Amino acid sequence: MIGFLKGTIEETGPDYVVIDNHGIGWIVYVPTALLDRELRAGDDVKLYTHMAVREDAVTLYGFFTRDDLEVFRLLLNVSGIGPRGALGVLSSMTADDLRFAVLADDAAAIAKAPGIGKKTAQKLILELKDKFRLDEAFEKKLAHGAEADSAAEPGAGGQSAAADDAVQALVALGYSGAEALQAVRKAATDESMDSEAILKAALKFLF
Repeated sequence: MIGFLKGTIEETGPDYVVIDNHGIGWIVYVPTALLDRELRAGDDVKLYTHMAVREDAVTLYGFFTRDDLEVFRLLLNVSGIGPRGALGVLSSMTADDLRFAVLADDAAAIAKAPGIGKKTAQKLILELKDKFRLDEAFEKKLAHGAEADSAAEPGAGGQSAAADDAVQALVALGYSGAEALQAVRKAATDESMDSEAILKAALKFLF
């Protein structure tokens, strides 16, 4: 098992990079979002890898962070999703976005991934929902560098304390103040809802 691969990108393809590591060119399949934004020929990189072994092939899949790799492996445990399907999910949304989509029961957002239909998305939510917790999802998102948007003005318009907390949490996750306020106002339909319930409901309006 190869835990990670470090070297220089020799070339890039539509869904892979070739990494030169001590004169050996390793083909590593990566989320297309990385190719679009962050991986260029000549760059020195370190990718955390998963090795998929079949009778006719040995394939490496690579990610910038251990968190992305862990989420990729969780996806592999969902019945009906193989390495290509899991890579497609993480090409269409970040690991953070996937966690929130699962917690918000947002099958439509997950079904946008190539090769993932609505039924598979619903199965994914069912099988992964107990793997994620809302508080941990927020902590991971914040740890990944999301910054608060100063445009938010919690407390305006007579919102409840729970709604204020929900707005602050969404802003801390990187949503604009206007987006956060609009989503919370749509979601907070019951005064008895606590901040966690409002957050779960509000996230459905943000995907």
